[in-house]
Amino acid sequence: MAERKKILLRLDPAVHDALARWAADELRSTNAQIEFLLRKALADAGRLPRDVGRIRGPGRPRKSTTDGDVDESA
Repeated sequence: MAERKKILLRLDPAVHDALARWAADELRSTNAQIEFLLRKALADAGRLPRDVGRIRGPGRPRKSTTDGDVDESA
């Protein structure tokens, strides 16, 4: 996987607070919520590149067992 790009983003504090609350409601970090919204906007505009990687779903990743199977009890 390619290294992820880092950017500095300046936001109005009220916008940041609203984003942070929305992200928490959907079990995402604020950063993941911003990426989710940007990807959705790009897709809606027909500008999402075909070779873009998938974004991880909301919530904590499932714990893996040593044999590579997913632990369903988590």
